[in-house]
Amino acid sequence: MSGDRISIRLTVNGESVAREVEPRLNLVDFLRDELGLTGTRWSCEHGVCGACTVLIDGYLTRGCLVFAAQLEGCRIETIEGLSRSGAIADLQAAFHRHNAVQCGFCSAGMLLSAETLLREHPTPSRADIRDYLSGNYCRCTGYHAIIDAVEEVATSRAAKGSRP
Repeated sequence: MSGDRISIRLTVNGESVAREVEPRLNLVDFLRDELGLTGTRWSCEHGVCGACTVLIDGYLTRGCLVFAAQLEGCRIETIEGLSRSGAIADLQAAFHRHNAVQCGFCSAGMLLSAETLLREHPTPSRADIRDYLSGNYCRCTGYHAIIDAVEEVATSRAAKGSRP
């Protein structure tokens, strides 16, 4: 530790990152300002809208509620990492086909949540999808198109017997 900054080492989208951070720097600001990963969004700042959703050690987490200094040794995945790896290419394509992306503000959190749902429960019902995504607010689509897109990918993955 140097002054009132804290040294952290973590992995972000598969890359090792070492930084000195202010103790109260939250994860969203760290990702956006320190690493240039702007897919994670600021919105409600209370953890209720889902725009700041990231994966920390594989668990969905609201980035606005976590300080970067708490993440020593953790593995963070953002929308940029999952997009680059191709892990969510089928979800992104389905969102496009179903017009489930309108303004795009909620899309990163919605896609991360949808992918996590499909990893945990590969064949969810529409009610399961609706329930799982209920923590992600969308003010544009009315959710039907999003649920249609996730359901399509779940059906497609099940028919293939695995992930894409």
